[in-house]
This record gives sequence, C-alpha cells and structure tokens, in this order.
Amino acid sequence: MRFDDERAAGRALAAGLEAYRGRADALVLALARGGVGVGFEVSQRLGLPLDLVFLRRLLVPRGAHEPLCVASVAGAPFLDKELKASLADDAPDATLRQFLKDALPAFDESVRACRGERPALDLAGKTVILVDNGVRTGATVLAAVRAVRSRTPARLVVAAPVADAAALGTVASAAEEYVCLATPEPFVHVGRWYANFRRPSDDEIRTMLGETMNSER
Repeated sequence: MRFDDERAAGRALAAGLEAYRGRADALVLALARGGVGVGFEVSQRLGLPLDLVFLRRLLVPRGAHEPLCVASVAGAPFLDKELKASLADDAPDATLRQFLKDALPAFDESVRACRGERPALDLAGKTVILVDNGVRTGATVLAAVRAVRSRTPARLVVAAPVADAAALGTVASAAEEYVCLATPEPFVHVGRWYANFRRPSDDEIRTMLGETMNSER
C-alpha cells in the first residue's frame, strides 16, 4: 500500500474509524507536523473536532527509543517529570537547566505559530483519536501517548495509515485501541509509503485548523 499524500492516507484511515463518526465525546489529535494532513481528513470525514499534539525530544538518557519531551496537547503544556526537576533553581546541572530554559520558549513559539490563540481543549473524559502519518519505532507515538494521558481522557485510540510490524505490539499495548491499515515489509521509513511526502508549513496547519473550527460552529 502506497498513498498519494497524507490527505489521501487520512481519507483511507477514516474508513477504519467509522465507529467514532459524529461522536459527541470524541475528537482527533494529530501529531504535528507529519500527522496533520492525515488527522485533518479523519476529522472532516468523521465530523469530529481537530487539534494538535506538538512534541519535541529534549533528552535521550535511556536511548533514542525513550526520549524525554516537552509537548503541547491540544494547547495544554506537558513536560516529562524528569525535566521538571532539572528546571529547579537548585538542580545540580546548571548547563542542562539553561538548555531547558532556552528550549521551552522556542517550543512555545512554534506552537503559537500554528495554533494561534486557540484556547486549550479539555480532554478529560473524552475519547481521543491520536493520529500520525506512520509509525516506525513507536518512540514518538509512545511519547505522545504519555503526554495525552496527562489530560485524563477516558479512552485513547492510536491510528496510523502505515506502521512497521515490529512496533505494533508496543504501541497497541499503550492504547485502548490501535488502528493501522498496513504493515508492509521491509518498512525502512514512513516516507517510503507516500508518493508525495512532506511536512505542512505553519500557514498550512493554521488553515486546516481554521477549516475545522469553522465546520464545528
């Protein structure tokens, strides 16, 4: 299976998520940037609100597959607890503290460039469909799941058009449901399964969010 682009992949993925069509308690969270086009089409076809999860890896003390991250979950901030401790004035590593103090405002600015002043969504008690354009190792999705769980959703569904079969078990065990259309082998990387593979710009992301906001009114 090879998709024309992320929007085409989102239209195909929506067919596997029909059970959530029009649900008042459900919403779509797209992993920015790569998952935004996919998530936009899922939200449009299922009639669900769309928002974003922004994620930045800051440290990898346990290796690349277990990064410590800062995130924005539908406008709400999240920081892994190990990083919070490193920001304290009495933290032993002053270099790390300064790195974090420099990195966090830059991350916040990149989020605002895409979300604007849109207020944070309340995810408590909701069914959240977390969408990405593909899953290779699962590290990014697992970090996003950790961030989304901090907002206490009732149910978390992870959905991707394509994934490496080796990551299926790990990702599936982190969510209440995992929807994936294809697990081709050899997988290599996500971009291999798209004819046109690129990240949307800030302007394109704002436009997609604006369209979903208009349809929600």
